[in-house]
Amino acid sequence: MEEHQSKPVIAIVGAGLIGSGWAVVFARAGHPVRVFDPSEGVRARVLSWANVSLDEMTETGLVEDPKSILERITVLDALESAMEGAVYVQESVFETVEAKAAVSRSIDALLGDGVIVGSSSSGIPSSRFTAECKNRDRFIIAHPVNPPHLIPVVELVPASWTAEGVVNFVADLMNEVGQKPVRLTQEIDGFVMNRLQGVMLNEAWALYEDGIASIADLDVAISHGLGPRWAFMGPFETIDLNAPGGIEDYAYRLRDLFTGMVREPRGWSDEVIRKATDERRTILDAADLAARRAWRDAMLGRLAAFKKSQELQD
Repeated sequence: MEEHQSKPVIAIVGAGLIGSGWAVVFARAGHPVRVFDPSEGVRARVLSWANVSLDEMTETGLVEDPKSILERITVLDALESAMEGAVYVQESVFETVEAKAAVSRSIDALLGDGVIVGSSSSGIPSSRFTAECKNRDRFIIAHPVNPPHLIPVVELVPASWTAEGVVNFVADLMNEVGQKPVRLTQEIDGFVMNRLQGVMLNEAWALYEDGIASIADLDVAISHGLGPRWAFMGPFETIDLNAPGGIEDYAYRLRDLFTGMVREPRGWSDEVIRKATDERRTILDAADLAARRAWRDAMLGRLAAFKKSQELQD
């Protein structure tokens, strides 16, 4: 097909849920995508998973031609084959320094001139696993939210040795494929999204451990309270609109209240984790987790379709 050659090739290394989602993201934007995973079982699931996901996205109006998108995705059994001719590599292997260092060295050994590598690492800075790469200046963190084909945001985190042109290239690529890049100026553990999420999770665990509210009620506070606003605006726009005089008015009125509530994280104890697990399993049986994840993705697809219809992507 001529369209297969209209945009440059993208390689996906690591084809779990994140890697497969990335394959859909790039193929949906018209790129030929070559996928590699060392596990034969994982490779065997990629296309069937993508087919189901694209059908669901078609139902919500997010894509119009799922067949052609699927045809752009090729699953290969060798890293060399996946990287051949690619201008960009999205790595999404297991989240450990050891795993990412090993695959980064393998990718590095095969990098052609100018090829750039983004890692889906959700919190480990790339300096911890690319230091030994001879082309380390072409590696960067490109961390999505799960699932990337339904939540279009990606954090770009350069190491101290990442070339400035690499950041600009990946930002432009992400914009081109419909993702919203969040550019960090330097490395920090957890990056931005997980650090923001972590503050809320630490407080949620503490409120639960102290018996202030149940897990179900804490979930309701977010899903029916704070969450709806956050679906289309961030925290600073939220407070800018929540006081008559805007953000300055809000800050002067409430800064003492908010800073007075800050507490040192106490850690998530084994005991409270067991208690929370028991409570969640009374709400949702472990056997139903996969079905609930599918429901979540379906809801995210509908939300994405609504935001698209209301031009809320920006």
